[in-house]
Amino acid sequence: MQPKKQTASPQLDMFRSRLANILDHGHLLRRLSGLIDRDAFEREFGELYSEEGRPGIPIRMMVGLT
Repeated sequence: MQPKKQTASPQLDMFRSRLANILDHGHLLRRLSGLIDRDAFEREFGELYSEEGRPGIPIRMMVGLT
């Protein structure tokens, strides 16, 4: 079964900073994350999911765990 699409809805909390504001913008891994084409993973691996069965794990998570 296809995973549900995650919508980006950043909610600011009065007592918490957003992670994007805490991380170093010049760090190599941070810059590399901006270069990854995540839509390509969705296109390639999305067709491998079945419409039947239990809900699928998000493709972004599966790629990140490898």
